[in-house]
Amino acid sequence: MKVKFLGTGTSQGVPVIACHCEVCESLDFRDKRLRSSVQIEVEGKSIIIDSGPDFRQQVIREGIEKLDALIYTHQHKDHTAGLDDVRGFNFKQNKDMPVYARKEVLDQLQQEFSYIFAENKYPGTPRLEVYEIQNSPFLIDQVEIIPIEVLHYKMPVFGFRIQDFTYITDANFISQIEKEKIRGSKVLVLNALQQKKHISHFNLEEALAVIEELAPQKAFLTHISHYLGLHAEISSKLPANVELAYDGLEIAID
Repeated sequence: MKVKFLGTGTSQGVPVIACHCEVCESLDFRDKRLRSSVQIEVEGKSIIIDSGPDFRQQVIREGIEKLDALIYTHQHKDHTAGLDDVRGFNFKQNKDMPVYARKEVLDQLQQEFSYIFAENKYPGTPRLEVYEIQNSPFLIDQVEIIPIEVLHYKMPVFGFRIQDFTYITDANFISQIEKEKIRGSKVLVLNALQQKKHISHFNLEEALAVIEELAPQKAFLTHISHYLGLHAEISSKLPANVELAYDGLEIAID
């Protein structure tokens, strides 16, 4: 299995106007973060989790020419706004794009992208095959996907486990039942928004506590805001098995 981080950032803490904080002015490419998304290549399939506003830029930057399915964690725009850009894969692959999401997400997509779901579609709009998922395993062809339900303040959000890889973003609570689905993962990706406590995201201290409890071989932190700090500075303080992810990072999982 190969995992590529398309984006590791967040809309949280990003100013509308030009910012002059140390992260924005950093010359370290690892501090330049687009909205969080990840590509998983497994058993010949290319799967992407979330298509935020930067989706088109991310797939062009990484040279992704094949996409077999798109999975959504939740309905916030920083994770869904790029749905329209699947049309490029429709044209290239000459088939509808399978999209997997819970009912609340699908309802939101139909509202935000009503023209995609219209009965009489305008020519050239994205073509989708929509699959409603619940908190139980499902298959994309022969690849098993295990949803992990977490809370983003009061909103249920799905993380996903695929074989020995678990990806969780936009969480600040994981029940013990759901933690058992994660346990045994070789690699865990978990959100760590900032240093201070936050109403709907794990901060750094909380994320590290979850990682210590679940004890994966390796963990990567994602969904990082400017308020977490510089990549090099924070990385130097992390446990040996934990790293800050960065845009374009690629890892292999045996």
